[in-house]
Amino acid sequence: MKKGIGLLVLVMILMSCNSGKKNNDAYSSVDKSSKASNHPGKKLMETNCYICHSPTATEDIRIGPPMIAIKKHYKNDNTTKEEFIASMQAWIKNPNEEDARMFGAVKRFGVMPKQAFPEETIAQISEYMYDFEIEQPEWFEAHFNKERGNGQGMGNGKEKGKGNRMGNGKRMQNQQAQTNLQDLPYGERGLKYALTTKAVLGKNLMETIQKKGTLEALAFCNERAYPLTDSMAVVHNATIKRVSDKPRNPNNKANTEELEYIKTFKKVVANSEEATPIVKETDDNVRVYYPITTNTMCLQCHGKPNETLENSTLAKIRSLYPMDKAIGYDVNEVRGIWSITFDK
Repeated sequence: MKKGIGLLVLVMILMSCNSGKKNNDAYSSVDKSSKASNHPGKKLMETNCYICHSPTATEDIRIGPPMIAIKKHYKNDNTTKEEFIASMQAWIKNPNEEDARMFGAVKRFGVMPKQAFPEETIAQISEYMYDFEIEQPEWFEAHFNKERGNGQGMGNGKEKGKGNRMGNGKRMQNQQAQTNLQDLPYGERGLKYALTTKAVLGKNLMETIQKKGTLEALAFCNERAYPLTDSMAVVHNATIKRVSDKPRNPNNKANTEELEYIKTFKKVVANSEEATPIVKETDDNVRVYYPITTNTMCLQCHGKPNETLENSTLAKIRSLYPMDKAIGYDVNEVRGIWSITFDK
């Protein structure tokens, strides 16, 4: 009898321990998910990187490798966080074909345009990428396995202590796609509208440059930029404009209020600070403003004559836009702002 009671007590203790472990694992998972969602690098990555490296873009229409691919080519079992961050900083400061680790991406998309970001921004994005699971496209698992099978991978294998988490990535990507933009705070919502529109314009512009050259890209901007922007405005049920203090098209001239916001963003960028949306509310609607900054690709059409802007391109600009003022820029300058208006 005593042996039976003792056995029963032992079983109950073991079950209690096992239950406690499961609960601890659950709490640990929830805690890590919360930390990931609240990490500043997550939002910075979505704002600064997803234009070209979106996890939701299908394989045939993407204009750059997804962030999960970058992570897997720069991080292996022996990579420290400090080394990973340093590699990201070095590449962003000087993207070039000789130092590239993703040869297939360079062959398909070309070298990433040089852009200037605050070092702290890159550090926070890199830290988030290193510490947490990041979203991945549904096609990525098969693509990555095929790449490894062909001997093109980096030999990273599975992330240390984490196993194969492809399925988790799919679930995260699906959750992202189901996010209702109207539930976001006004600033984030307006920013999403701007960035999704920028992604559509950027994809079409980059494809035109790669396939047909800079002169054809000018024709694309002249003929297709407004219709594509208007189509995104319909999708989001918002008014979406790009305005500037130095417009190429007179229709994009900033008004007095917008000129003040452009000045504000110029100070932010000049101080190497991370820009955040400016939100203005009225009784019925919301207006959100966010800067448009230049990178090396932009300078092909907006750079300095006889330096980054070729004479043939300048002649084409003069023929299409006789009143053009949008030249003379360098990398990481505010060329204008997004002006987004939607109902409350």
